[in-house]
Parts: sequence; C-alpha cells; structure tokens
Amino acid sequence: MEGVTKEFPGVKALSNVNFQLFSGEVHALMGENGAGKSTLIKVLTGVHSIDKGNVRFEDEPIHVTNPLEAQELGISTVYQEVNLCTNLSVAENIFIGREVMKKGRIDWNEMNRRAKELLMTRLNLDIDVTQLLSSCSVAIQQMIAIARALNISAKVLILDEPTSSLDTDEVNKLFSVIRKLKEEGLAIVFISHFLDQIYEISDRITVLRNGQLVGEYMTEDLPRIDLVSKMIGKELDDLDALTDRAKKTMNQEQQDVFLSAENLSKQGHIEPFNLELHRGDILGLAGLLGSGRTEMVRLLFGADKNDNGEVKIKGQKVQLNSPKHAISYGVAFCSENRKSEGIIPDLTIRENMILAMQGTQGLFKYISRKRQIEIANKYIKMLNISPSNPEQLIKNLSGGNQQKVMLARWLITNPELLILDEPTRGIDVGAKGEIMNLVQSLSDEGMSVLFVSAEIEEILRTCRKIAVLRDRKLVSKMENNDQITQQDLMKEMAGG
Repeated sequence: MEGVTKEFPGVKALSNVNFQLFSGEVHALMGENGAGKSTLIKVLTGVHSIDKGNVRFEDEPIHVTNPLEAQELGISTVYQEVNLCTNLSVAENIFIGREVMKKGRIDWNEMNRRAKELLMTRLNLDIDVTQLLSSCSVAIQQMIAIARALNISAKVLILDEPTSSLDTDEVNKLFSVIRKLKEEGLAIVFISHFLDQIYEISDRITVLRNGQLVGEYMTEDLPRIDLVSKMIGKELDDLDALTDRAKKTMNQEQQDVFLSAENLSKQGHIEPFNLELHRGDILGLAGLLGSGRTEMVRLLFGADKNDNGEVKIKGQKVQLNSPKHAISYGVAFCSENRKSEGIIPDLTIRENMILAMQGTQGLFKYISRKRQIEIANKYIKMLNISPSNPEQLIKNLSGGNQQKVMLARWLITNPELLILDEPTRGIDVGAKGEIMNLVQSLSDEGMSVLFVSAEIEEILRTCRKIAVLRDRKLVSKMENNDQITQQDLMKEMAGG
C-alpha cells in the first residue's frame, strides 16, 4: 500500500500511509485507538474506498471495491467480534455461500467430510463439525473463522484483536496455528494491544499515529519502551507516575463503608461471598476468565438477581432487583461488552452520554438540547474524547473513545460507586493511562470504584485493595502494598 489517504467528514483518518506485507510473515499493525489501523484494513479489504494512493497485490495494481472482491483475491479478515452464524453448524459456517452441491442439492456428507479434513490438516482441530457453532467456545469460533478464510484460499489473513476474549491456553493454541500458517507461506496481519503477544508472534511491526505512518521495524530491533513511545507520541513519564500512586494513598484514613455484601450468591454463577467497599476505595477484582468476576459485579448492579445473601448500602439493607434500583442507590456499571451492552451505535456522542441521566430523571423531565450540549462538551474536554464534535456518531469513534463516552455517561449521574468491568480491554496504552488516572482522581474525591481487569499489572498499578476469584469463588483479599507482586497474584489466581 503506497501513499494511502482516506478522509471522512471532519476527520483525516489516513494521510499518505505506506504498508508492505510479505508472504510467510506475521506483521503487527500497532497504534493507539484512532491511529488509523482499522481504516487501513478496511481500505485494503474494500470496505472503504481510497481517496489517494494505490495498492499492489502480488506486484499487480488492484482496486478493491467491496470485501467479496478482496476475498476472491485471497485477502480475508477475522474480526474481534466473530461474524459467523451461530445458529448454523461448524461445517455450514465454513462453507456458507460455497456449499458443496450434488445434483442441485447440498451434499451434507461431503461438506462435513471436507470441513473436518480442513480443520484437522490446517488447524490441528478435531471437533464435531455437525454441532451448532453456538455450542462452541469463543476460541473455537475464532478457529472456525480462520478455517473459513483458509477455505477460500486466502493468501493474506488479517487477524483483528483475535485474542481479546481468549485465555492463556487458548492464545497458545491460536499462536501454534498462526506459526503453522506462516510456515505454509501465508501473509498474516496481526492487530493487538497485548505487547507480550506482539513480541511473541510477530516478525515485523508497523506503527501508526493520528492517521500517519510513524515507521516500520523488525520486531527484534524495536525495544518495547520505544514501541510504546512511538505509539503514544510521548515519553512514559505520565504512565510511570501512576505506578506508585495507588500505594502512596494506602495509609490514608479509612472512610465509611459504602457497600457491603454478605453471603451473596447465585447458583451456577458464583459461590457465596462477603465483600466490603469503603468510600474512596479502589477495589480490584483479579482472576482468570470464568473465575466469577463479571458474575459478581452483575449481582452488585442488579443485572442478575441473587439467590441468597444480602447487600447493604450505607448500612441499610437493600434489594437490588434491577439496574434501575442500583442506579437509584448511586451505583453505576460500565459493562465489559461495550458493543452489545454499552453504546447505541446510531446515536451521537451527546445522545449516548445523556442516556443514563435522562433515565434517572424520567421520560417527562426532558433535558433541553442546550443543556445536553453543555454536558457533552464538558465531558468531551474532561476525558479528552476525539473527535470533539458531540454530534459525531459514536460508531465512528475508536474503541478507546467509545469507552470514554461510556464512562462519561455514568459520571454525569454523579455515582457514589462506579463498577468498571474490563474498562481498558481492546484499547491503546495512552487511553489506558488516561482512564486509570481518571479512576484514581475519582477515588481521591471520595468515589468508590470496583475495578475488574484481566491484566495483573493494571490491577497492581490502579487498585488500593485486591480481591482474587477462582472457580467462581472469592478466595482471598489483600492490601496492595510494596510486598505484593505479580507472582503473588498469579499464584492466588491459579491456586498456589
């Protein structure tokens, strides 16, 4: 790709960007949210047209106008949110649109045989291809999406955040598949915010920032600290300053208990647990995928109803039958799934921001347009949301900026407890730093924060207290002091 430029109304998403990809390599595409990664991929795959520049594929100029043309050339993409049909079988998903036919009808036996052979020979995956995709784990669904790409003879495979919902074992299996495909000569574009994974799997790194090319580097020649600096365009002083901030405030006087849970549980979701959250606390919930972190916070927000136990807020027993009840008690919740449980994609930044506030006021106490704009502009500035136009559709924002809008939605309601479930998943280093800094500032002002994260370093960096879950049980609680290490947390999470 040479001199690629792409503009949207009010936004120059790409400006004179070059990108080259070789057969038999894993090429990492890195940059903050809004850097232009997604736009570059969408230009390559025909989702967006190019304003300026050109693309050559196997040394021939191409002009891809839609994703189907890209697939026919051999350029295929597996997205973070797997876009397959969960109501169809594994084999049907692999062959959808290209079903194996015999005498005018689908040859189910042959299609199932080919699907099984493809999964075994190319991905080392032995599963029942007649089962519904909905019965498969996210990791298996990722593999099926890759198998579909290989089935259309892909020469370029683009993996967009393929590991964001996978645990360590699943990531290792995926990486084994990627290495096998690389040896077969496939050219692979790998997009991820996990630096450890980038350095484990990639051969080459291209960095974008603000729609411009920062540079292309061999992975082994680019130290991690330099990569992060190039991505955010500044030194890491601001992020490093956060490292000890949580620990420095550990000795502050303990404030009143805001929320407590006693023997709270839901059968099949989480075992009975006791929890106490003081005003100004930042309590981190650490644990592996499936440990019960999300199940715990959903109970505390009334999104799920408990079977046993009780919750007290400000010393008074309350029954959290619904999120509306929780909101009325000053509890706010940012879900880990901002796509399906957070943003309303076809509404503007302003409209997304004021939803919770309007909900608390009721249908007949409408917030004036002028007041909405004032509120939106205030939080756009406070959270450094880009673009800064409150009338921009939220679906056009990067993941990090969408997350900031979700934070703004709840901050506008002036909550006393803010529950953040994976608030930094799938967003860049710079946005992570801004969000963690904001969390600690809110805590300093007396707000309680329940912080769920799969990243141990993030828990240690941000939280003043830590609770560890394992196998849907709360197994330990600890103060975050100088003696607590990543290894200590990992042992607790793993069970010794």
